[in-house]
Amino acid sequence: MERPLFVLGFLVVSPWCASVAEEEKPKVIRVVIETEKGDIEVELDAAKAPNTVANFLKYVDGGFYDGGRFHRTVTLKNQPDDKVKIEVIQAGINPKKEKEEFAPIKLERTDKTGLAHKDGTISMARDGPDTATSDFFICIGDQPEFDFGGKCNTDGQGFAAFGRVVKGMEVVKKIQGCPAEKQALEPTIKIRKVSRKR
Repeated sequence: MERPLFVLGFLVVSPWCASVAEEEKPKVIRVVIETEKGDIEVELDAAKAPNTVANFLKYVDGGFYDGGRFHRTVTLKNQPDDKVKIEVIQAGINPKKEKEEFAPIKLERTDKTGLAHKDGTISMARDGPDTATSDFFICIGDQPEFDFGGKCNTDGQGFAAFGRVVKGMEVVKKIQGCPAEKQALEPTIKIRKVSRKR
């Protein structure tokens, strides 16, 4: 009689455990970047890069990217003097809102977050460590030199990856291939709107 009772108890408890585990899972946050070349849908990893995601969403929810632009493209052909080759497109907020930018955030290094700069990764642009504000970039192809210890930046601290493109990589590549003067997109590619996917 003990064996059936144990199985019955397990069946009763198991659904409860499953519901608790479900509640503990972080909510998936997706953002749609609407550009004049098409839409890019990005999934943000708030579990691994909470501060970077929170910062990005402040700009999204505040409408800072609406009227912004993709202003930089880096291809294998337009970095002839760089020893470390990268491929990205970079975007910024609406220039009219630049004076309203929030304070820079602390760098969430990839050796701590466990994230990596893979094809489609979205990450924060920066100068020195702890200087990222609103500019972000999207990787085309795997870019390990952006990770902690990489050689893209001389300080070796890497960049803060915080999500990945889940739809619209063809748009990313289309933007990368647009006309540019050196690495500056000419003209820039307009961002119509950036918003959370409902």
